[in-house]
Amino acid sequence: MRTPFEQEALETIRRSRLILPGSRVGVAVSAGADSVALLRILEALANELGITLVVVHLNHSLRGSESVADAEFVEKLARERNLRFVQRVEDVAAVATREGWNLEEAGRRLRQRFFAELVEEGVADQIAVAHTADDQAETLLAHLLRGSGMTGMGGIHPVAGPVVRPLLEMRRQELRRYLQSQNQEWREDSTNSDTHRMRARIRKNLLPLIERDFSPAIVSHSNELARFAREEDIFWNAFVEERFEKLASQSEEGVRIAARDILTPLNSLEEWSYQKKATPAQSISAKLTASPQLAVTERLIRRIYEAVRGDRRELSAKHVEQIIELAGHLKSGRKVELPGGIIVHHEVGELVFARVIGTGRKAARETTERANAYQYVVELPLNETRTLTVAEVGKRLSLNLIDWPCAQSDTMRDIQALDADLLRSPLILRNWRPGDAYRPRGRQGERKLKQMLLAGRVPVSQRGTWPVLESSGQVVWALGMEPADECSARPGTRKGLLILEEEGWGKLESGMVVSGI
Repeated sequence: MRTPFEQEALETIRRSRLILPGSRVGVAVSAGADSVALLRILEALANELGITLVVVHLNHSLRGSESVADAEFVEKLARERNLRFVQRVEDVAAVATREGWNLEEAGRRLRQRFFAELVEEGVADQIAVAHTADDQAETLLAHLLRGSGMTGMGGIHPVAGPVVRPLLEMRRQELRRYLQSQNQEWREDSTNSDTHRMRARIRKNLLPLIERDFSPAIVSHSNELARFAREEDIFWNAFVEERFEKLASQSEEGVRIAARDILTPLNSLEEWSYQKKATPAQSISAKLTASPQLAVTERLIRRIYEAVRGDRRELSAKHVEQIIELAGHLKSGRKVELPGGIIVHHEVGELVFARVIGTGRKAARETTERANAYQYVVELPLNETRTLTVAEVGKRLSLNLIDWPCAQSDTMRDIQALDADLLRSPLILRNWRPGDAYRPRGRQGERKLKQMLLAGRVPVSQRGTWPVLESSGQVVWALGMEPADECSARPGTRKGLLILEEEGWGKLESGMVVSGI
């Protein structure tokens, strides 16, 4: 027969749908009271929940013989219940030293890896861990003291991937009373009383002080706050993800987004279109502090950073402010360096978030190439020959309209000819970017422009500024290369377009054809 405490746990699990019927649940047992109570509770509810249990234990090797005794205790506990026992031994201190992490961070990462591999290998479908309402309150206080934002105030989540926390609404002392009623022993971790650790000081000193002198309900209030914050976070994550997909573009190079879209990410939503499109970005930036756009701008920046780096660690509010300031500048070539080797460049009205590749001269060369980036919009329709001066690299390019088919004397130049009527807005002349690719005329498949430049023996020093034409977001031409098949001149073309570099303005020769491509 279930105890009232076990019934409460059952109702929590069912209400929150934490554990699915038919699941193989790995119960993470450290030998401490909370995790032992979790095992006993799930054991009592296993038949009703329709689950099977596996006991899993990670030996951190931090306390010598105590760690060994903990593992032996857990193994015995599993054996007494005829449950499978899976153990892993890790030298957490050695890993922390090697990777430059503190012990808490190293332990957390190794536990996550252990749990993920258990699921990947089919040992368990879910991993149940024993965080309690007290752990939640301690976490929120720690985040508050460290200056956390609203995401941090969400605290410990009941479900995080395959990890579930069935005891998150229960108090630590309730679990101990439950174990005592079951005549169940547990082991105490001596490091939990080490007040050199902030978490231990919060547990032993700060939380009891608040409960005694300020708010007896601090734990329940903290858990309510965490729940509200998580609900807010769910909304924001969905909304910002929609803005990210709508406004940003990803490639091998990184993530690109218009500076205006960083500063006014709501403007493409009809109900928020109160800003005039002609407002300069720097003016928008100056007014942003009083605008409801700011909340979205800050979250969008963090989402873009995460897309490039893989997580949001070390990105501070100061870094976000620097990126907002960068977006408000008119001049290209400025940059902001972020943690994790991420650099944000301002390139002709766009911000480019990219990871620094390599070190030394290689990184310096690529940074220089980004600084010389350019982008020029060509208005359509093309009714006459036009000339573009690319000041960033000292080149002048002419866009020559010619009657088609061309004269016999021009046949050697038609390799670069585009059908002018097939070009679509926005038509942009810019520098090469990593990831650029298209299907050249006469080819079966798409080719990376980087490979074409390499095959054409274009010097490395020139590749970063090599002229490229983009039609409606697709690369259709590069200097010296055959044009994209879908836009190339062909029978039926009325106007051909040749893009040539004028002599005396750069290192490339007018009308040059790159061989071997």
